[in-house]
Amino acid sequence: QDPALLGPFVNAARTLAEQGARLITTSCGFLAGWQRELQAAVPVPVITSSLLQCADLQAPGIVTFDAASLHQGLLQRAGVPEGTPVEGLTPGCELQSRILADDAALDVAQARDDVVSAALRLVARHPEVQTLLLECTNMPPYRNAVAQATGRPVHDLETLLLNIWKEQRADD
Repeated sequence: QDPALLGPFVNAARTLAEQGARLITTSCGFLAGWQRELQAAVPVPVITSSLLQCADLQAPGIVTFDAASLHQGLLQRAGVPEGTPVEGLTPGCELQSRILADDAALDVAQARDDVVSAALRLVARHPEVQTLLLECTNMPPYRNAVAQATGRPVHDLETLLLNIWKEQRADD
């Protein structure tokens, strides 16, 4: 959430809009804190995070890359309902450590298990959660495994963008 980092994102969004982009999205759920600023900078829709759909989900719970970084201020700026439960990956787990190290190798089965484990912890601690939201853009490959393990529908950035695309096609 360093304001000094906003400028390059604004510049990139403007460039994309000038090149004809009809929709701009980012690759990190934590950019939701800059949704308003990025949207105000360009004339096309901007989707910074899967978190933006949280308010439309029934009794949501969030599985995140890093629970300590997904603070209340960021959640408020993304329109996440107050009190929405959040569960992070276990610090240092396969998925988290490989991404933070920008490592090219990943044990995909272990990464899947990391995300599923976080989701299972979330629903065990908060059985009232009816819908899961995966915050991190590295989590959609594990959506089906999370849904199967928890018995709950799972949403992420990919499902949000597909819904927007379907709506745009229906309007065209």
